Amino acid sequence: MNSASCKNKERSANFYLYIFSLHSECSRLDEMEVLRPTLINIDGRIYRKNHVKEQVYQNEEEDDFTYSGVIDCMDEPCDSVLIEQTDRGYRCSMAVPSALYKYIIGKKGDTKRRLENETRTSITIPKPGIEGEIVITGQQRAGVASAQTRIEVMLESFRRKQPFTHFLSFAINQPNIQEQFLKFRERVLDECSQDRGIDSSIFQNPAKLHLTIGTLILLNEHEVTKAAELLQKCKEDFINNLTGGKPLLVRMEGIEYMNDDPSMVDVLYGKIQMKNGTDVLQLIADGLMERFVSSGLMEKEWDRVKLHATLMNTLFRRDPTVEGRTSGALGKQNMRERESFDARNMLKKFENYHFGEVELNAVHVSQRFSTESSGFYASSGAIDFS
Repeated sequence: MNSASCKNKERSANFYLYIFSLHSECSRLDEMEVLRPTLINIDGRIYRKNHVKEQVYQNEEEDDFTYSGVIDCMDEPCDSVLIEQTDRGYRCSMAVPSALYKYIIGKKGDTKRRLENETRTSITIPKPGIEGEIVITGQQRAGVASAQTRIEVMLESFRRKQPFTHFLSFAINQPNIQEQFLKFRERVLDECSQDRGIDSSIFQNPAKLHLTIGTLILLNEHEVTKAAELLQKCKEDFINNLTGGKPLLVRMEGIEYMNDDPSMVDVLYGKIQMKNGTDVLQLIADGLMERFVSSGLMEKEWDRVKLHATLMNTLFRRDPTVEGRTSGALGKQNMRERESFDARNMLKKFENYHFGEVELNAVHVSQRFSTESSGFYASSGAIDFS
C-alpha cells in the first residue's frame, strides 16, 4: 500500500473518530438532561421540564408561537390540584393573567388544540384583555390534571420572558442625599467630562435614588395585591423583630462599579451600609428576597442582595426611565445598544465620596415607569418600620 493511500485512510479514520466524539458528546448532554432535568417550582410543587425545543415560526408576530413542552411531575402526583367532579366529568379552573392567554392559545390556536387533543380535554379561555379564569373540562380526571399541569409549567416559562413591572425598593432620595448627589454629578461633569462616555444623560434622577431588593412581574391587580400582602406578612414574621419598630440609620459612602473593567463601566453605584456596623439591613433584604422567591413572585438573581443605589447607568442614554435591575439583565437588545464609560479617573477622585446618612423607614412595591408627587416611583404597597 502506497503512502498516499495510508494517509487517506488515516484521515478517514480521524474524521469518523471526530464524528463519533461529537455524537458521544451530544448523547452525554442529552443524558444529563434526562438525569438532571430542569426543575420548576410552582406554588410549592416541583415539576420536571423535559428537554424539548420551543419552536417558533419565521416572520411571526410577537404573539405567534407554539410550545412543544412535555411535562412530568415530581414529588407529588399531577392530580393533586383541585379538580371538581361534575355530572359531565371533571372540571378545573385556573386564575391566569390575561397577558398570558396568548401563550396557551399559540399561533392560530395550535397550542390549545394540541393540549386538548393530547389530554382529551376542552380548554376555555376568556377573550383577550378580559381578566378571568381558564377552565379545563374532560371525561377523565387524569386528563384534566395533565392539562392543568402542562399549562402551569408553560405559563411559568413564558412569564419569565415578560419585562418586569414592579420592584421591591427602599427610597434613598431624602433631601440631604439628593443634595450631595447633585454635587457629585456637578463635580464629575466638571472634572471627568473629558473621559470617554461620561455625560449628564447617564446620571440617575436624584428624586428616584433607591436600593433595589429584587424585581417583580405582576401582570394584574390580583398579583399586585398578593405582593403587597406578602410584604405585610414579612413585616409581621421577621422584620419587626429585626428593626425593633425603629427606622434603620444607614450611610451611603463610596462608589463602585458592576463589571470587572473600570475602563468599560455600564453601572456605577453608591455603597450602602448600616451606620452601626450591624447586618440588619442585609438580613431584611435577604429575607424579603427569599420570601418573594419562594412565593413565585420573584426570580432569584443573587445569593445575597447587593446593597447599593445606582448613580449612573448607560441604559439611561436611550431610556431615562430605566429602573430596578442594574446588572445588565434588561435584554440583549439593550445590552447591544449600551455605550460604556471610562470610570478610572472618577474612581480615583471620588472613591470615598460621602453622600450622607439617612433613616430607612419603609419598603415599597414600586411601580416601574411611574412617578408620584414626591418624584419617587408610585407605590403599589408598602410597610413602615416604626
